[in-house]
Amino acid sequence: MGFSYAISAQNNGKISGTVVDKISQKPLMGVSVSVENLSKGTTSDSLGRFRLLQLPYKSINLQFSLVGYKKQKVYNIVVNSGNENTFYVELDQEVSELQEVVVTQNRKTAKVATLESPLSVQKLTTEEIKSNPGGNFDISKVIQILPGVGGGIAGGGFRNDIIIRGGGPNENVYYLDGIEIPVLNHFQTQGSSGGPQGMLNVSFIEDVKLSSSAFDARYDNALSSVFQFRQKSGNPNKFQGNVRLSATELALTTEGPLSKSGNTTFLASARRSYLQFLFKALDIPIRPNFWDFQTKISHRINDKTTLTFMGIGAIDEFSFASLKKSTPEKIYIYNANPYINQWNYTFGFTLKRLLENGYMNLAISRNSFDNTIEKFEDNQNKAGDVTLSLRSNETENKLRWDFSQQFSGWKVSYGLNAQVVEYTNKTFSILRANFDPRAEPVVYNYTSPLPNFLRYGAFLQASKVFFGTRLGISAGLRTDMNTFTTTGNDGLKTLSPRVSLSYLLNDKWSLNASVGQYYKLPPYTVLGFAYQQGPLANKNAEYQSSKHAVLGLEYLVNDGLRFTFEGFYKKYDNVPISLQKGISLANLGSDFNVLGNEPVVTTGQGKAYGIEFFAQKKLTDRFFGVFSYTFYNSMYTGLDGNYVASSWDNRHLFSVSWGYKFPRNWELGLKFRYQGGAPYTPYDAMASQMNYLTLGQGIFDYTKLNTQRLRGFHSSDVRIDKKYNYKHVTLDLFMDVTNWYVAAAESVPYFTFKRNEANTEFVTTDGKALQANGSNAIPTYIVNDKAQTTPTIGFIVEF
Repeated sequence: MGFSYAISAQNNGKISGTVVDKISQKPLMGVSVSVENLSKGTTSDSLGRFRLLQLPYKSINLQFSLVGYKKQKVYNIVVNSGNENTFYVELDQEVSELQEVVVTQNRKTAKVATLESPLSVQKLTTEEIKSNPGGNFDISKVIQILPGVGGGIAGGGFRNDIIIRGGGPNENVYYLDGIEIPVLNHFQTQGSSGGPQGMLNVSFIEDVKLSSSAFDARYDNALSSVFQFRQKSGNPNKFQGNVRLSATELALTTEGPLSKSGNTTFLASARRSYLQFLFKALDIPIRPNFWDFQTKISHRINDKTTLTFMGIGAIDEFSFASLKKSTPEKIYIYNANPYINQWNYTFGFTLKRLLENGYMNLAISRNSFDNTIEKFEDNQNKAGDVTLSLRSNETENKLRWDFSQQFSGWKVSYGLNAQVVEYTNKTFSILRANFDPRAEPVVYNYTSPLPNFLRYGAFLQASKVFFGTRLGISAGLRTDMNTFTTTGNDGLKTLSPRVSLSYLLNDKWSLNASVGQYYKLPPYTVLGFAYQQGPLANKNAEYQSSKHAVLGLEYLVNDGLRFTFEGFYKKYDNVPISLQKGISLANLGSDFNVLGNEPVVTTGQGKAYGIEFFAQKKLTDRFFGVFSYTFYNSMYTGLDGNYVASSWDNRHLFSVSWGYKFPRNWELGLKFRYQGGAPYTPYDAMASQMNYLTLGQGIFDYTKLNTQRLRGFHSSDVRIDKKYNYKHVTLDLFMDVTNWYVAAAESVPYFTFKRNEANTEFVTTDGKALQANGSNAIPTYIVNDKAQTTPTIGFIVEF
């Protein structure tokens, strides 16, 4: 009797979902849903819904088929006793010519690109994100395994500065279920995008798609990439959830139906950081502390109309604590970084209405980011003068209305967007002159007079396949305008055409190409900067532009294995240049201060070019993984007009990540990553010495911008999971070790003053008290190349 129960208990897993037509989004009835290598299957009902029961507790692949549509597989679905996974599957229509069906039969399930974006597109599923070694459930870290994606200057740092094909960290846009989320990370650098920890809850995500070129015209303000995060819907059949505990965080996620019919579902989560306790144990003076929240509510009004609400927000506090043992490195960290308090949120409603030949989307959203930064001459005791005080808020109220329809074989998308921008900024900062030690410090003290203004735009995209399915052509056009900048209402200045081609050479090979131009409005920190209670300094700023040209080959070996090879070229114009530093703002944005809060001219140029290779193996038996390599050059001009290697010019990006599923629900993951050494700028010795007591750090000599280069960085991460399935609960125990072989990462050395052996005070050249301008200090450098490894042991309980 007990043996019989054990057998049945191991075959009680459940999976459900919805199948729709990819173009029209209409539910598909009668779709055959089968489990690969198992005699299990079902069909979808009139609402496109399906549910599979009595499944074994293991990873499976699902296959979907319907007459008139291409077969499709969903890989690596984990079946367990705790949660019932749900999926939203879109099927492509099959061509009518029989001979073309034969030619393209091997291309039905593996291709992730679209007709609009036939190349430079990669996709990761939720299981690939969750199981990624070293990712620690942080999507911002996981996506760094994709081709062309760098992770900051040194490569071994803890920040999520997403660098795409050599572009700056603020050149990317992020969409969550079609709504833009300007803030992706905790402790985000205002005017840029990076931070130490991602905000998105991986339990919400069904998949993430990266487009590093050939952007669909519906997306505005993108220069280097578009990330599309698709959230799953709450389970319509049962209430369920999970609790995740690790060395750094505690997270709770719940989901389920809000109506008996299952037409209304919800997802909700809350997460609390425990990084402050880890840093305390390691005696690191920084104490990062955050909360984040996320929710999604979907309501099916009728067979044609669905209303969805989404919300995400965070509360961040970046403070300091006393040290058990003082060292020059720890004291430097204390005084070089500011106190940070931030909060942000994005929420919105999306109304989706099916039409006779397509569908309509109406999205209304609001996002707000509040940033408070304070810095003292002595951060440890909050003593001495305040050297930096900033309180800033940027808020956007957005409307996006777009249509996707079919007309005589053409797929046409068109729409418009508008947003009202609110921005406030009150700044106080001190900087000593670098040419006269006797000069008084320069003080910046202003409140931004930037008025509320309107941003608006429109787009049109048309696509069609010719010669059966051999040739696909897509052309798009969009324009973006605003009511603030001097030429902002001239839509012809931002007219951005793009065209993409895809040609099937045979049943396995395709040749893809795209050219296009894209525009981005400068950050609000740039637009809102003002001189001492005077006029706004950057009203003449132009939209930054980038022109892309990409040529690529794709080889689909079979349903679960694909290779891509691409060459790319990007040309930038109207890049903001700092009038104070004389360099492009594209070289900045990887610290905890603010990017662009200064006078600029938008006369800079830039370029990036290179090649990249990518291989992706989906789970077909027990093994899955990705492999990518990128070689590129990236450079920008300054006020002198000369091209100089950018701060993101790592040249080489290489990564491989794989997982293997053993019997009895054991799983092993391993990741290796190499990133070439990035250029950096040496310090200005005199300016650094004069400003060190004020700033707590050195000042770079930008006349020698990026003339030095760090060593390349490599590391490996390992992850082990073991799942236990009980009657209604699954327990997942995991161990994740980043940089397990303790590789050292070289970073830019710290400029500081020499201290006594007890690290209680500075040593001076004359034995007297240290002068405010540092003239009697003894400058020194702290080598910043210590290896860091982080072991994490935790568990996930699914119920």
